[in-house]
Amino acid sequence: MAMHMTRIQGLLPSSFLLPRLLAGGRGGPSSRLIGASHFASLSSPRPIPSSHFKFSPLFAGALSLGFAGAFSLLNDAEAKERPSPELVPHNVVLYQYEACPFCNKVKAFLDYHDIAYKVVEVNPLSKKQIKWSDYKKVPILTVDGEPLVGSSDIVDHLRKRIHPNTPVLEDYADSEEKKWCRWVDDHLVHVLSPNIYRSTSEALESFDYITEHSNFTSTERWTVKYAGAAAMYLVSKRLKKRHNITDERAALYEAAETWVEALNGRDFLGGSKPNSADLAVFGVLRPIRYLRSGRDMIENTCIGEWYMRMELVVGESARIKV
Repeated sequence: MAMHMTRIQGLLPSSFLLPRLLAGGRGGPSSRLIGASHFASLSSPRPIPSSHFKFSPLFAGALSLGFAGAFSLLNDAEAKERPSPELVPHNVVLYQYEACPFCNKVKAFLDYHDIAYKVVEVNPLSKKQIKWSDYKKVPILTVDGEPLVGSSDIVDHLRKRIHPNTPVLEDYADSEEKKWCRWVDDHLVHVLSPNIYRSTSEALESFDYITEHSNFTSTERWTVKYAGAAAMYLVSKRLKKRHNITDERAALYEAAETWVEALNGRDFLGGSKPNSADLAVFGVLRPIRYLRSGRDMIENTCIGEWYMRMELVVGESARIKV
């Protein structure tokens, strides 16, 4: 406990500390702190400048939830339906780019359902880690050696496997859940790259984060960071034009507010618990939570409270550290 509190005090000013929320169980949100500012959490892999700590919408959201609401969310998190042991996939490996929205959509599903998985970071230039595959995009998920591709198809496959008696989304073509899952793939993801790589400095920031989370050699890291950032900066401009985006940030803010409006006052689109659309939106937004675009989104929209609730119920990553 003393070590835990020392760590917290090193991250947050004392005036912004909230009492620790207690919950048990692996993968539960017990180690999450309702804190202040811009998606910052105890899982942050880098020091967070003190200049970022201000009375942000995310912190205001924590206060507005109140302790009763927070404990209610934690109780719901502990009650979420994890797969029966006999249905849990084993030997799950995700081939990914750390900052890829589609890869993070898959990770959000795995984390929420507490499905343990290993990660292989793919070099975006050489792609040598997936030379064995005819499919040259990520994510690729192997389950007991069987490769699955395409984020939505991967999630659908996993959902059918762990909930074999639950109707699939395709059975509800006009459902609200399916509508917003499609919105994630058809709209939300397309405003992210133009924001993540909006300027050369933001592109470098993103690739700095990517290379920090890889096991590339020092030469590979340097090459990926600078060549990758340059390439994605140019790609983002083409994507901006292709999707008729005039102002990148305005498009991001509009998408965030569109999602908040869809919630219509509910904690989650799924009601008291997240559904597939909640997990998809949360997943694709996770790559920007440490980046300038994510901080700007939180400061300029009302999505922070929902995002904080999602962090609480999704809990810690189910990723296996190797």
